[in-house]
Amino acid sequence: MITEVTDVNLFKQKVLAWASKFDTLCYLDSNSFNDPYGKFDTVIAIGAKAEVTANAGDAFVQLSQFKNATPGWITGFLGYDLKNEVENLRSNNLDHLNFPDLYFFAPEILISIKENTIEIIGENETEILKLVEAEGFEPSSNIPVKTINIQPRFSKAEYVETVEKIQKHIVRGDIYVTNFCQEFYAEDTEIDPLSIFQNLNSVSPTPFSTFFKWKGNYIMCASPERFLAKRGSKLISQPIKGTARRDADEAIDETIIEELRNHPKELQENVMIVDLVRNDLTHSAKPGTVKTKELYGIQSFKQVHQMVSTVVCELRDDVSTVDAVKNTFPMGSMTGAPKISAMQLMEEYERSKRGVYSGAIGYFSPDSDFDFNVVIRTLLYNSTKKYLSFHVGGAITYHADPEREYEECLLKAKAILEVLGLSSEM
Repeated sequence: MITEVTDVNLFKQKVLAWASKFDTLCYLDSNSFNDPYGKFDTVIAIGAKAEVTANAGDAFVQLSQFKNATPGWITGFLGYDLKNEVENLRSNNLDHLNFPDLYFFAPEILISIKENTIEIIGENETEILKLVEAEGFEPSSNIPVKTINIQPRFSKAEYVETVEKIQKHIVRGDIYVTNFCQEFYAEDTEIDPLSIFQNLNSVSPTPFSTFFKWKGNYIMCASPERFLAKRGSKLISQPIKGTARRDADEAIDETIIEELRNHPKELQENVMIVDLVRNDLTHSAKPGTVKTKELYGIQSFKQVHQMVSTVVCELRDDVSTVDAVKNTFPMGSMTGAPKISAMQLMEEYERSKRGVYSGAIGYFSPDSDFDFNVVIRTLLYNSTKKYLSFHVGGAITYHADPEREYEECLLKAKAILEVLGLSSEM
């Protein structure tokens, strides 16, 4: 069923409020960002008629089998710790969330939005539209947030000391750059995940925002970054490396953009990750087709400016869509270079299992295209254990200033802390 609506934002709020009553939901919202590779403004997958849950070992095999058995839409997530399946690695750090490494489902209802056009796929599509339009909802700004006691796994002094240790590995030549992540968490905490997401999406609207719900677990994501997309025979990856704050003064804001565009450390870390992504894509690409379409592009979001590069290639005919994802996973922007050495070291120095953080959320569509984000700027919540968590990471290079890297972590967490009623001055 295809129809049009006059107020798309109102329709999205209504459909999210209605869909959140189901046990399983994946809401993907581009927030109307101008994206040359985006096929939809919003995709909402509701209810699971089939699903697959797997951990590192044979997870990609199970996903491939599930996709072949389910030729329509499937949506889901890939956890960072699938690295242990792709490479000979391990994950032994603390994990209080206990999310699986992989979860995908085939939706009972699929609603896609492109500009003012709405498509509903499911049984009784006319009735679904009536139920959505009749849905009442309370604006998230009217829902108070209880005080949440967020704790860090690292003090600032411990973080700085650890960065200095990592830089010694860089001096020795063990790695060139890495992404070092730290967890902030709250125990025995009850939240309203939907209102938290709505607030987060209002405070920090991004092109890969996601609200994911299944079996009492929640992902509230404000990611600005695309991991990997397939459009026809083309693969597109858009790694982000380089972050700067926004300023209300337009002239100062422009100066900050120029400083980011010309900052040696930011340029260095961006180009190193672009080289890594180019190498990853060669495992799936037709020979000679891997190209850097844009290097050091600047994208401005409500909270931050980001340096974004775009790498593309033509997919080989003998590489399946699932293998195309596996061949580049985990994404280079969240690992470092050399990739395996960086992942090994971060397992040693980080204090929490990353899980869904540093992983990817997205969809495979019936035409064999797909689109996956990078799970950053994201709250994760296990409602059974009442455990709330978010990670923040930063690229560590030889030239990195440890204290500045800590401040950049808090800048990246600013929107999350704001919706939790907390200050970024931690």
